[in-house]
Amino acid sequence: MAAVGALAMARWPRLVAAGRPLHVGPPSWAGHNRWSKVKNVKGPRDAARSRLFQRLSLMLRTAAREGGPDPALNAQLANVVEQCRAKNMPKASIEAAIHGAERSAAAAARLLYEARGPGGLALLLEVLTDNPRRSQQDVRLILTRHGGMMAEGARHAFEQKGVVRMGPRDLQGHPVSLEAALEAALEAGAQDVYPDEDEEEEEEPALKFICEPSALQTVQTRLEASGLRPLSATIEYLPRDRVTLPEGMQEQAEHLLQALGDCPDIVRLYHNIQ
Repeated sequence: MAAVGALAMARWPRLVAAGRPLHVGPPSWAGHNRWSKVKNVKGPRDAARSRLFQRLSLMLRTAAREGGPDPALNAQLANVVEQCRAKNMPKASIEAAIHGAERSAAAAARLLYEARGPGGLALLLEVLTDNPRRSQQDVRLILTRHGGMMAEGARHAFEQKGVVRMGPRDLQGHPVSLEAALEAALEAGAQDVYPDEDEEEEEEPALKFICEPSALQTVQTRLEASGLRPLSATIEYLPRDRVTLPEGMQEQAEHLLQALGDCPDIVRLYHNIQ
């Protein structure tokens, strides 16, 4: 087992334990970030961070309004708070957003847009907004400008999965090896584990554990009990199959995903690009 870490990093094998397959493979690329790493296109990092904090603030206000301002009594809010901390959002900003829920009269709507992009790529856009009409117009305009369109049926290219993200270092501050992650995944009942390459700013990628939605809470609890540092636990859409875009459409797809990623109302963006 000593060589599993190096071997897995090199070949990403499929492991089987107790009659149950555990896939250790490249990231599913359900989010937009792999293709949003476009040189000379991405805006200043501080602007991107500002947009991120804006989204997180809206998520905090919505969770606090729906379940109350106390994270100890509101699991959804506690999860968003963990995400904020993982992104180094200032404590004062987190508290201000939560308290702002009591003063805000407008309730945010949760929407899921289905779309298609260049080469037939499928897109799912999770939107959180206090103005659905404006958000739909903004998203439709972005799609049109970059060769995409709203399209019913795109969600069939995805399936919902539980996604538990754990820090790259354990609670004692020690780096978590792939071998340790594999062992933790098997013991927790996860189906898959791999480094989370979604966030390009992170020097050490988090660990992304995949499970059935119904097992999300159990897997999270077991991973925490193993000494891993929790970041978030959410239900997300992962692609069933991936498509390879023709070479001439890759750049257009990159620009589309970048533009959608910059839209402040889109809190999660999923695609099925290989």
